[in-house]
Amino acid sequence: MEALVPLLPLSQEVLWVGFVVFVRVSAVMAVLPAFGDQPVPMRVRLALALMFTFVVAPAVAPTIGPMPDSLLPAAAFLGPEALAGLFFGIFLRFFILILQIAGSVAAQATSLSQIFGGTTGVDPQPAIGHVLVVAGTALAALSGLHVQAAAYMIQSYVMVPYGAGLQANVVLQVGVGEVTRTFGLAFTLAAPFLIASLIYNVILGVINRAMPQLMVSFVGAPAITAGGLFLLLLTAPVILSVWMLAFSEFMQTPFGVWP
Repeated sequence: MEALVPLLPLSQEVLWVGFVVFVRVSAVMAVLPAFGDQPVPMRVRLALALMFTFVVAPAVAPTIGPMPDSLLPAAAFLGPEALAGLFFGIFLRFFILILQIAGSVAAQATSLSQIFGGTTGVDPQPAIGHVLVVAGTALAALSGLHVQAAAYMIQSYVMVPYGAGLQANVVLQVGVGEVTRTFGLAFTLAAPFLIASLIYNVILGVINRAMPQLMVSFVGAPAITAGGLFLLLLTAPVILSVWMLAFSEFMQTPFGVWP
């Protein structure tokens, strides 16, 4: 026992480093696509957070300061770490939001918004959005999401080191840029459906002017529904390819600032 006494401070430092890293990692895991989705049981998410902690902690241990002497300073460090984890994790969730927005816009443009499918979130979403979200999540998981997520968590300590906390200029620049890209990419992915809807409404208007007696809505509704499903069949591989490319580029160089 006397020989083990000198190891006690070392074990305390190791546990402190692991706990600090776990706070940030668990916050990222709460919103991480695939691993943090609502259907994943809480116990599984907790186990995944611990596994990611074991991977991330050795890489960032030199940047973690010593354990504070009292509980209050420790809480002052842990709070900003949880906020930093949510901050970095929510930008990964934005990529799922891109598919949801694109699916909702496409469904609205093709009169399919009333057809609801399953959902990985709380609120129901159109079937097109659900198909894109499930397919995109599966592609991300098959492309090594766990490895990319671990690297992303490690790189988060470059922009926001331990104890530094989130800076207002970082939140402003990164937040505005990522929100802009989210909506821009979502509407870009839904552009084929918007163009098809525009052409459909123009043709329908011309037919209505030429033959006012014809109930064009009864003729056009099945056409736009069938056309929307056929367009989804043609464009889904392209949409998912563009989305996956953007997601991979973001994971490799988050926010365009990391090599």
